[in-house]
Amino acid sequence: MDEAEKIAVIGGGAWGTALAALEARAGRETVLYARDAATVEAIAATGYNERYLPGIALPETLSATTDFAEALAGATLVLVVVPAQSLAGIAGDLARGTAKGVPVVLCAKGIERETGRFASDILAARLDPADLAVLSGPSFAADVARGLPTAVTIAAADEARADDIARRLSTETFRGYATSDVVGVEAGGALKNVLAIAAGIVAGAGLGASAGAAIVTRGFVELRRLGEALGARPETLMGLSGLGDLVLTCSGAQSRNFSYGLALGRGDDLAGLKLAEGVHSAAIAARLADERGIDAPIIATVASILDGTMSVDSAVRTLLARPLKREFD
Repeated sequence: MDEAEKIAVIGGGAWGTALAALEARAGRETVLYARDAATVEAIAATGYNERYLPGIALPETLSATTDFAEALAGATLVLVVVPAQSLAGIAGDLARGTAKGVPVVLCAKGIERETGRFASDILAARLDPADLAVLSGPSFAADVARGLPTAVTIAAADEARADDIARRLSTETFRGYATSDVVGVEAGGALKNVLAIAAGIVAGAGLGASAGAAIVTRGFVELRRLGEALGARPETLMGLSGLGDLVLTCSGAQSRNFSYGLALGRGDDLAGLKLAEGVHSAAIAARLADERGIDAPIIATVASILDGTMSVDSAVRTLLARPLKREFD
């Protein structure tokens, strides 16, 4: 245990709460910031975050606050668990409240819809890039909060910094593998959300397990091609934050992106569904692929379904009608 460690977790949703619970249980001083006062009050009064992480008791040592500055004061490590579309809005406060040299670890996955920037690029405009790291990998919030075994990738531009952060965040049940491939970890984490929507659509439309396996496999080809075009290393995309995260996120309704696709495939009412980051990332991912000449029909199809220009039925027919070719061309 790092006696002097104080971890600030910015974001009181399911994943932020799970990471805060994990670190507090490991004996580290941990403060969770949430902008929702009701969430903070519930954690203080009941020891649960029923809105985002129902049924899971949180450690008594975990404190929660709605005061951004209070959460960051004295922090030696900051975990930012805020959707990509909201990051720019907190970047200034984060920069003002975080001491220079303190690692800021981005734990949410996505691409900024308007600009195509990854999370690290958004914060690099306000914070020292040397202080930034990214955490991603196959991890459901409920599993982590319950202390079930989980392995993730932690990336920082400086490999020694990544090693240090991985050591500081790892616990008996949560293992961090370090890398310097920040782009690869972010690309895998963002693109797999779009492909999980596709897998959910296939399941919701009742197309069968064989079609589901094909979508995941061919979807990974698109993730790898686009990820490498963006600067990712092939081995990173084959690892925990690429293939590993894709397999988990496409595995069932515990994934928000898969659940969103499931509802689309069934023709269900989408109102009230939890945030699925892939909904925001699909259009920009399709644009990035098009700009780089990358053939990504599954990503493009998901984007078209989400913007209402293509129905699920016509999307299936379009994908099945694509010209035959060799698998690895």
